[in-house]
Amino acid sequence: MGKGRMEAFSDGVLAIIITIMVLDLHAPAAATAAALAALLPSFLGYLLSFVYVAIYWNNHHHLVHALQRVSGAILWANLHLLFWLSLIPWATRWLGEYPGAVLPTFVYGLILLMAALAYFLLQRLIMDQDGNGAWLRRAIGADGKGKLSLLCYTLALCLAVVAPIAAQGLFVVVALLWLIPDRRIERALRIADEPARPGR
Repeated sequence: MGKGRMEAFSDGVLAIIITIMVLDLHAPAAATAAALAALLPSFLGYLLSFVYVAIYWNNHHHLVHALQRVSGAILWANLHLLFWLSLIPWATRWLGEYPGAVLPTFVYGLILLMAALAYFLLQRLIMDQDGNGAWLRRAIGADGKGKLSLLCYTLALCLAVVAPIAAQGLFVVVALLWLIPDRRIERALRIADEPARPGR
């Protein structure tokens, strides 16, 4: 399978995920500021989840550039990632309805952790692939942000049991960490595409 088909399918799934999330935003029950304020937790949950899906879409786009062919393992790893991301709208709605509750916060964090692990697995499989895997490995490097994110998610899951709001704060921290586009792969692509200069 060519990588174009996998990328197009992934883009479609992520677009549907965002659509489902926005459809879960309901109009205020009355034309008052109090009714609008009552929807604030749901809107903030939507905003955070939208940012997460956008981050995955952006980084997935960069990651696919390293692919030359799609193996069966890569295809299933990609579907594994999409599975966890597809659960975000459900978890977002639950968390929006019970913003200070332990279980919705824990489940939301668990889904984020599993999505991060799935992305890490997909990234490893692409790096281990023959061809462009070597330069992708150099571009990723020690992957400090990725490891820090996993640590934050794990800590957030522990915090969710005793301090759900603090755990949600860690979800925001990780999103802010990745909100600035990751330029490592872009820089590696530019270097790889540069024609050989005289004297090289």
